Amino acid sequence: MRLLLASICTACLMTAACDGDSVRISSTTTDTDAKGILKVVNTLQCPEAIGVLTRKGTAHAGGATCLYSGPRGAEVSLQLITVSDQTVDAVLQRFESTLSADMPHTTAELRASADAAAAQTAADNAQVQADIAATEADTAAAAADAAGDRASVSAPGVNIQADGDRARVRLPGVRIDADGDKASVNIAGFHINADDSSQNVEMASSDESVSIQAHDNAAEIRTRAPGEATRRTYMLTDSRPADDGWRLVGYEARGPVGGPIVIATVRAKDRNSDGVFDSAKDLVTLNVGE
Repeated sequence: MRLLLASICTACLMTAACDGDSVRISSTTTDTDAKGILKVVNTLQCPEAIGVLTRKGTAHAGGATCLYSGPRGAEVSLQLITVSDQTVDAVLQRFESTLSADMPHTTAELRASADAAAAQTAADNAQVQADIAATEADTAAAAADAAGDRASVSAPGVNIQADGDRARVRLPGVRIDADGDKASVNIAGFHINADDSSQNVEMASSDESVSIQAHDNAAEIRTRAPGEATRRTYMLTDSRPADDGWRLVGYEARGPVGGPIVIATVRAKDRNSDGVFDSAKDLVTLNVGE
């Protein structure tokens, strides 16, 4: 029911609060500006300082790697990677695996949460099938009981149909289909899929797709821009520090079709990153563009 409430709040209020289930949406925006063409890079540009970062030494590996330090022991590595003999997906998966290994308890918790959600979904589906016979026997009574949860609103440009945890909302530029813990929301070309039972949220627009998995104080976030060029972000955060003190790890990766790609990996001891991630993105932008 929370997703149904949140979905209707998103569509009907956008900047208002829905206090009944502690769901608050302040704003939702999309960036429709076309991205520029990314540059082909042969050697990295590694300024002595950028944002909150300071370069450590000089460039390594013939200008293919630069190391930076940030506030409270944060570390950033800027690398130039060729992809002629491998796929971009394979390269980024290797970086993701290395980074997530720095926060093993966070990764394990999120995986366990996802597995538990999948197992619960399977159990729920089995229970639904087991209840069908009993439900059919009580159809008349169930219909009478559910009548009080039904609502229908029709007006020029507006159509809202609700039945218990199910809802179908049609407003100008807005489409919402909600069923229990799941909801699909389309707002002016921006699409959100949410599953409250597994704490997963997937959002997509013509500019970018976002995937978020969260559990307690941990979250794993991935973004990917459309098109053949590489524009991706990965971030793993936790309020509890790893053994080395990291509360945030991740990367920003960009590059033209066919590569090479520039990747800035980030490790920070503050989950808000103290501006480290933004400065790492600025390094990538300096080299290949936005």
